[in-house]
Amino acid sequence: MKTALVIGGAGQMGRPAVRALAGDGWAVTAASRGGGRDAAWPDEVRSVALDRDDDAALAALVGDGVDLVVDLVAFDRRHGGQLAALAGRIGSAVVISSGAVYEDERGRSFDTQEEPDGAPRFPVPVRESGRTVAAGEATYGTRKVLLERDLLALGERLPTTLLRASAVYGPHCRTPRELYFVKRNLDGRRTRVLCWGGRSRFHPASVHNVAELVRLAAARPGSRVLNAADPHCPTVAEIGAMVDAVMGVETETVLVDGPPPAPTVGDTPWSLPHPFVLDMAAAERELGYRPVTTYADALPETVEWLAGRLRERDWVDGFPKMVASYTTGLFDYAAEDAWLAARG
Repeated sequence: MKTALVIGGAGQMGRPAVRALAGDGWAVTAASRGGGRDAAWPDEVRSVALDRDDDAALAALVGDGVDLVVDLVAFDRRHGGQLAALAGRIGSAVVISSGAVYEDERGRSFDTQEEPDGAPRFPVPVRESGRTVAAGEATYGTRKVLLERDLLALGERLPTTLLRASAVYGPHCRTPRELYFVKRNLDGRRTRVLCWGGRSRFHPASVHNVAELVRLAAARPGSRVLNAADPHCPTVAEIGAMVDAVMGVETETVLVDGPPPAPTVGDTPWSLPHPFVLDMAAAERELGYRPVTTYADALPETVEWLAGRLRERDWVDGFPKMVASYTTGLFDYAAEDAWLAARG
Protein backbone atom coordinates (compact mmCIF):
# COMPACT_ATOMS: atom_id res chain seq x y z
CA MET A 1 0.00 0.00 0.00
CA LYS A 2 1.28 3.46 -0.89
CA THR A 3 2.10 5.70 2.07
CA ALA A 4 1.22 9.37 2.44
CA LEU A 5 2.11 11.96 5.07
CA VAL A 6 -0.23 14.95 5.23
CA ILE A 7 1.25 17.95 7.06
CA GLY A 8 -1.58 20.08 8.42
CA GLY A 9 -3.93 17.12 8.30
CA ALA A 10 -6.34 18.37 10.98
CA GLY A 11 -6.81 21.77 9.35
CA GLN A 12 -9.38 23.15 6.98
CA MET A 13 -7.92 21.64 3.80
CA GLY A 14 -6.29 18.70 5.53
CA ARG A 15 -9.45 16.98 6.75
CA PRO A 16 -11.02 16.39 3.31
CA ALA A 17 -7.60 15.78 1.71
CA VAL A 18 -6.84 12.98 4.16
CA ARG A 19 -10.27 11.48 3.53
CA ALA A 20 -9.82 11.66 -0.25
CA LEU A 21 -6.40 10.00 -0.14
CA ALA A 22 -7.56 7.26 2.23
CA GLY A 23 -10.50 6.59 -0.06
CA ASP A 24 -8.07 6.25 -2.95
CA GLY A 25 -6.13 3.49 -1.22
CA TRP A 26 -3.34 5.43 0.47
CA ALA A 27 -2.11 4.55 3.96
CA VAL A 28 -2.29 8.04 5.44
CA THR A 29 -0.56 9.62 8.41
CA ALA A 30 -2.20 12.94 9.30
CA ALA A 31 0.16 15.25 11.16
CA SER A 32 -0.90 18.45 12.89
CA ARG A 33 0.16 20.57 15.83
CA GLY A 34 -2.53 19.12 18.08
CA GLY A 35 -2.56 15.64 16.58
CA GLY A 36 -6.34 15.76 16.13
CA ARG A 37 -8.42 13.66 13.79
CA ASP A 38 -11.66 14.08 11.87
CA ALA A 39 -14.69 11.94 12.62
CA ALA A 40 -15.11 11.23 8.90
CA TRP A 41 -11.69 9.62 8.54
CA PRO A 42 -11.44 5.83 8.28
CA ASP A 43 -10.06 4.12 11.38
CA GLU A 44 -6.94 3.20 9.44
CA VAL A 45 -5.81 6.83 9.25
CA ARG A 46 -3.02 7.46 11.73
CA SER A 47 -3.02 10.87 13.43
CA VAL A 48 0.08 12.29 15.11
CA ALA A 49 1.18 15.54 16.71
CA LEU A 50 3.88 17.49 14.87
CA ASP A 51 5.57 20.84 15.39
CA ARG A 52 6.11 21.78 11.77
CA ASP A 53 9.20 23.84 12.61
CA ASP A 54 10.92 20.88 14.31
CA ASP A 55 13.17 19.49 11.55
CA ALA A 56 14.04 16.35 13.49
CA ALA A 57 10.41 15.53 14.25
CA LEU A 58 9.45 15.90 10.59
CA ALA A 59 12.38 13.74 9.48
CA ALA A 60 11.38 11.08 12.01
CA LEU A 61 7.85 10.98 10.60
CA VAL A 62 9.16 10.53 7.07
CA GLY A 63 11.39 7.77 8.44
CA ASP A 64 12.96 5.51 5.84
CA GLY A 65 10.63 6.96 3.25
CA VAL A 66 7.08 7.77 2.17
CA ASP A 67 5.57 7.72 -1.28
CA LEU A 68 3.87 11.09 -0.89
CA VAL A 69 4.02 14.22 1.26
CA VAL A 70 1.09 16.63 1.10
CA ASP A 71 2.11 19.92 2.67
CA LEU A 72 -0.80 22.22 3.44
CA VAL A 73 1.10 24.57 5.75
CA ALA A 74 4.26 25.42 3.80
CA PHE A 75 4.61 29.20 3.78
CA ASP A 76 8.22 30.09 3.15
CA ARG A 77 11.68 29.06 2.01
CA ARG A 78 12.47 27.31 5.27
CA HIS A 79 9.54 24.95 4.85
CA GLY A 80 10.61 24.24 1.29
CA GLY A 81 14.10 23.56 2.56
CA GLN A 82 12.74 20.96 4.97
CA LEU A 83 11.19 19.05 2.08
CA ALA A 84 14.30 19.44 -0.06
CA ALA A 85 16.45 17.97 2.71
CA LEU A 86 14.22 14.89 2.74
CA ALA A 87 13.89 14.61 -1.05
CA GLY A 88 15.70 11.30 -1.17
CA ARG A 89 13.08 9.76 1.10
CA ILE A 90 9.95 11.25 -0.48
CA GLY A 91 8.48 9.90 -3.71
CA SER A 92 6.55 13.04 -4.65
CA ALA A 93 4.87 16.04 -3.05
CA VAL A 94 1.77 18.18 -3.33
CA VAL A 95 2.17 21.62 -1.76
CA ILE A 96 -0.37 24.41 -1.33
CA SER A 97 0.61 27.77 -2.78
CA SER A 98 -1.69 30.76 -3.30
CA GLY A 99 -3.38 32.95 -5.85
CA ALA A 100 -1.70 35.82 -4.01
CA VAL A 101 1.40 35.20 -6.12
CA TYR A 102 -0.06 36.86 -9.23
CA GLU A 103 0.52 40.42 -10.44
CA ASP A 104 -0.90 42.30 -13.40
CA GLU A 105 1.00 43.68 -16.40
CA ARG A 106 1.74 46.91 -14.52
CA GLY A 107 3.19 45.09 -11.52
CA ARG A 108 0.14 45.61 -9.30
CA SER A 109 -0.85 42.79 -6.97
CA PHE A 110 -2.66 42.12 -3.71
CA ASP A 111 0.40 43.64 -2.05
CA THR A 112 -0.21 47.01 -3.73
CA GLN A 113 -4.00 47.25 -3.50
CA GLU A 114 -3.96 49.79 -0.67
CA GLU A 115 -1.72 52.14 -2.64
CA PRO A 116 -3.05 54.91 -4.95
CA ASP A 117 -3.99 53.22 -8.24
CA GLY A 118 -2.61 50.01 -6.73
CA ALA A 119 -5.61 47.75 -7.31
CA PRO A 120 -4.53 44.95 -9.67
CA ARG A 121 -6.39 44.47 -12.94
CA PHE A 122 -5.80 40.81 -13.78
CA PRO A 123 -6.66 39.15 -17.07
CA VAL A 124 -9.87 37.12 -16.88
CA PRO A 125 -9.21 34.32 -16.27
CA VAL A 126 -5.69 34.19 -14.81
CA ARG A 127 -3.56 31.34 -16.16
CA GLU A 128 -0.63 29.73 -14.41
CA SER A 129 1.70 31.26 -16.99
CA GLY A 130 0.69 34.74 -15.83
CA ARG A 131 3.05 37.15 -14.14
CA THR A 132 3.89 36.72 -10.48
CA VAL A 133 5.37 39.01 -7.87
CA ALA A 134 9.12 38.85 -7.37
CA ALA A 135 10.34 36.07 -5.09
CA GLY A 136 11.43 37.33 -1.70
CA GLU A 137 10.79 37.49 2.02
CA ALA A 138 8.72 40.68 2.16
CA THR A 139 5.10 39.46 1.97
CA TYR A 140 2.94 36.36 2.00
CA GLY A 141 2.80 36.35 -1.81
CA THR A 142 6.53 36.89 -2.36
CA ARG A 143 7.36 34.13 0.12
CA LYS A 144 5.04 31.74 -1.70
CA VAL A 145 6.79 32.52 -5.00
CA LEU A 146 10.13 31.79 -3.36
CA LEU A 147 8.76 28.51 -2.04
CA GLU A 148 7.46 27.59 -5.50
CA ARG A 149 10.75 28.42 -7.17
CA ASP A 150 12.83 26.37 -4.75
CA LEU A 151 10.59 23.31 -4.97
CA LEU A 152 10.29 23.36 -8.75
CA ALA A 153 14.08 23.57 -8.99
CA LEU A 154 14.29 20.12 -7.39
CA GLY A 155 12.83 18.59 -10.55
CA GLU A 156 13.00 14.79 -10.56
CA ARG A 157 14.67 14.77 -7.15
CA LEU A 158 11.24 15.61 -5.73
CA PRO A 159 8.40 15.96 -8.25
CA THR A 160 6.13 18.58 -6.71
CA THR A 161 2.67 19.79 -7.69
CA LEU A 162 2.04 23.31 -6.39
CA LEU A 163 -1.62 24.28 -6.07
CA ARG A 164 -2.38 28.00 -6.21
CA ALA A 165 -5.53 28.09 -4.12
CA SER A 166 -7.80 31.12 -3.88
CA ALA A 167 -10.27 32.17 -1.15
CA VAL A 168 -10.51 28.66 0.31
CA TYR A 169 -13.70 28.00 2.25
CA GLY A 170 -15.22 25.21 4.30
CA PRO A 171 -15.58 24.13 7.93
CA HIS A 172 -12.63 24.77 10.27
CA CYS A 173 -11.45 27.82 8.32
CA ARG A 174 -9.51 30.31 10.46
CA THR A 175 -10.37 33.28 8.21
CA PRO A 176 -13.84 32.45 6.85
CA ARG A 177 -15.03 35.12 4.43
CA GLU A 178 -18.58 33.77 4.71
CA LEU A 179 -18.59 34.98 8.31
CA TYR A 180 -19.28 38.46 6.90
CA PHE A 181 -22.82 37.49 5.84
CA VAL A 182 -23.55 34.74 8.38
CA LYS A 183 -22.90 36.91 11.44
CA ARG A 184 -24.97 39.78 10.02
CA ASN A 185 -27.91 37.48 9.50
CA LEU A 186 -27.59 36.01 12.99
CA ASP A 187 -27.40 39.55 14.43
CA GLY A 188 -30.67 40.45 12.73
CA ARG A 189 -29.16 42.86 10.23
CA ARG A 190 -31.56 42.99 7.30
CA THR A 191 -29.92 45.80 5.31
CA ARG A 192 -26.39 45.58 3.99
CA VAL A 193 -24.14 47.76 1.87
CA LEU A 194 -21.92 46.42 -0.91
CA CYS A 195 -19.30 48.54 -2.66
CA TRP A 196 -18.29 48.19 -6.32
CA GLY A 197 -21.94 47.58 -7.16
CA GLY A 198 -21.81 44.11 -5.58
CA ARG A 199 -20.02 42.92 -8.73
CA SER A 200 -16.71 41.98 -7.07
CA ARG A 201 -15.50 38.50 -7.97
CA PHE A 202 -12.80 36.81 -5.87
CA HIS A 203 -12.57 33.19 -7.00
CA PRO A 204 -13.47 30.78 -4.17
CA ALA A 205 -12.12 27.25 -3.72
CA SER A 206 -14.03 24.62 -1.79
CA VAL A 207 -11.90 22.43 0.46
CA HIS A 208 -13.49 19.47 -1.34
CA ASN A 209 -12.32 20.64 -4.75
CA VAL A 210 -8.85 21.25 -3.33
CA ALA A 211 -8.89 17.73 -1.89
CA GLU A 212 -9.81 16.33 -5.29
CA LEU A 213 -6.86 18.16 -6.85
CA VAL A 214 -4.59 16.73 -4.14
CA ARG A 215 -5.89 13.22 -4.83
CA LEU A 216 -5.36 13.50 -8.57
CA ALA A 217 -1.91 15.09 -8.28
CA ALA A 218 -0.85 12.34 -5.87
CA ALA A 219 -1.73 9.75 -8.50
CA ARG A 220 0.13 11.65 -11.26
CA PRO A 221 3.41 12.95 -9.80
CA GLY A 222 5.13 15.78 -11.63
CA SER A 223 6.78 19.18 -11.25
CA ARG A 224 4.06 21.69 -12.07
CA VAL A 225 2.03 24.67 -10.91
CA LEU A 226 -1.77 24.53 -11.11
CA ASN A 227 -4.57 26.83 -10.07
CA ALA A 228 -7.05 25.53 -7.49
CA ALA A 229 -10.57 26.97 -7.51
CA ASP A 230 -14.25 26.18 -7.95
CA PRO A 231 -15.83 25.73 -11.39
CA HIS A 232 -17.64 29.09 -11.17
CA CYS A 233 -16.81 32.43 -9.57
CA PRO A 234 -19.91 34.16 -8.13
CA THR A 235 -20.12 37.88 -7.41
CA VAL A 236 -20.16 39.07 -3.81
CA ALA A 237 -23.85 39.98 -4.21
CA GLU A 238 -24.59 36.44 -5.40
CA ILE A 239 -22.68 35.01 -2.44
CA GLY A 240 -24.74 37.12 -0.04
CA ALA A 241 -27.96 35.94 -1.67
CA MET A 242 -26.83 32.31 -1.43
CA VAL A 243 -26.02 32.68 2.28
CA ASP A 244 -29.46 34.24 2.83
CA ALA A 245 -31.11 31.32 1.06
CA VAL A 246 -29.26 28.78 3.19
CA MET A 247 -30.21 30.62 6.38
CA GLY A 248 -33.79 31.30 5.31
CA VAL A 249 -33.67 35.09 5.68
CA GLU A 250 -34.44 38.03 3.42
CA THR A 251 -32.26 41.11 3.25
CA GLU A 252 -32.13 44.38 1.36
CA THR A 253 -28.85 45.17 -0.36
CA VAL A 254 -27.77 48.76 -0.95
CA LEU A 255 -25.32 48.85 -3.83
CA VAL A 256 -22.65 51.54 -4.07
CA ASP A 257 -21.22 51.87 -7.56
CA GLY A 258 -17.68 52.57 -6.47
CA PRO A 259 -15.34 52.15 -3.49
CA PRO A 260 -16.57 51.88 0.11
CA PRO A 261 -18.53 55.08 0.83
CA ALA A 262 -17.06 55.32 4.31
CA PRO A 263 -14.45 53.41 6.30
CA THR A 264 -15.76 49.94 7.28
CA VAL A 265 -18.95 50.42 5.24
CA GLY A 266 -19.66 48.07 2.33
CA ASP A 267 -16.16 46.60 2.22
CA THR A 268 -16.33 42.78 2.36
CA PRO A 269 -13.55 40.17 2.33
CA TRP A 270 -14.33 39.61 -1.36
CA SER A 271 -14.54 43.27 -2.38
CA LEU A 272 -12.26 44.13 -5.29
CA PRO A 273 -12.68 46.81 -7.98
CA HIS A 274 -11.64 44.30 -10.67
CA PRO A 275 -12.35 40.55 -10.88
CA PHE A 276 -9.88 37.86 -9.80
CA VAL A 277 -10.85 34.67 -11.61
CA LEU A 278 -8.57 31.64 -12.04
CA ASP A 279 -8.35 29.48 -15.16
CA MET A 280 -8.77 25.77 -14.34
CA ALA A 281 -8.05 24.41 -17.83
CA ALA A 282 -4.51 23.26 -16.98
CA ALA A 283 -5.71 21.11 -14.06
CA GLU A 284 -8.37 19.61 -16.29
CA ARG A 285 -5.82 18.89 -19.00
CA GLU A 286 -2.94 17.60 -16.86
CA LEU A 287 -4.81 15.79 -14.09
CA GLY A 288 -8.19 15.02 -15.63
CA TYR A 289 -9.66 17.26 -12.92
CA ARG A 290 -13.41 17.63 -12.64
CA PRO A 291 -14.78 19.63 -9.70
CA VAL A 292 -16.65 17.58 -7.14
CA THR A 293 -18.84 20.47 -5.92
CA THR A 294 -19.95 24.02 -6.63
CA TYR A 295 -20.06 27.04 -4.35
CA ALA A 296 -23.83 26.75 -3.95
CA ASP A 297 -23.67 23.05 -3.10
CA ALA A 298 -20.72 23.35 -0.70
CA LEU A 299 -21.96 26.47 1.09
CA PRO A 300 -24.51 24.94 3.51
CA GLU A 301 -21.93 22.98 5.53
CA THR A 302 -19.81 26.12 5.85
CA VAL A 303 -22.76 28.20 7.02
CA GLU A 304 -23.84 25.51 9.49
CA TRP A 305 -20.34 25.28 10.95
CA LEU A 306 -20.03 29.06 11.25
CA ALA A 307 -23.43 29.43 12.90
CA GLY A 308 -22.55 26.72 15.40
CA ARG A 309 -19.24 28.35 16.19
CA LEU A 310 -20.88 31.74 16.72
CA ARG A 311 -23.39 30.20 19.11
CA GLU A 312 -20.51 28.94 21.23
CA ARG A 313 -18.44 32.13 21.50
CA ASP A 314 -18.02 35.72 20.37
CA TRP A 315 -16.56 35.99 16.89
CA VAL A 316 -13.51 37.91 18.14
CA ASP A 317 -12.59 34.97 20.38
CA GLY A 318 -13.66 32.33 17.89
CA PHE A 319 -11.78 33.76 14.89
CA PRO A 320 -8.72 35.67 16.13
CA LYS A 321 -6.93 35.29 12.80
CA MET A 322 -9.95 36.82 11.07
CA VAL A 323 -9.67 39.81 13.38
CA ALA A 324 -5.96 40.13 12.63
CA SER A 325 -6.55 39.92 8.87
CA TYR A 326 -9.58 42.19 8.54
CA THR A 327 -9.96 44.05 11.89
CA THR A 328 -13.17 44.30 13.91
CA GLY A 329 -14.41 46.90 11.41
CA LEU A 330 -16.03 44.03 9.49
CA PHE A 331 -19.02 44.45 11.76
CA ASP A 332 -19.08 48.19 12.44
CA TYR A 333 -22.86 48.42 12.52
CA ALA A 334 -22.83 51.95 13.96
CA ALA A 335 -20.87 53.23 10.96
CA GLU A 336 -23.24 51.44 8.57
CA ASP A 337 -26.31 52.86 10.29
CA ALA A 338 -24.86 56.36 10.28
CA TRP A 339 -24.10 56.20 6.57
CA LEU A 340 -27.53 54.76 5.74
CA ALA A 341 -29.25 57.44 7.81
CA ALA A 342 -27.29 60.20 6.12
CA ARG A 343 -28.14 58.72 2.75
CA GLY A 344 -31.81 58.81 3.65
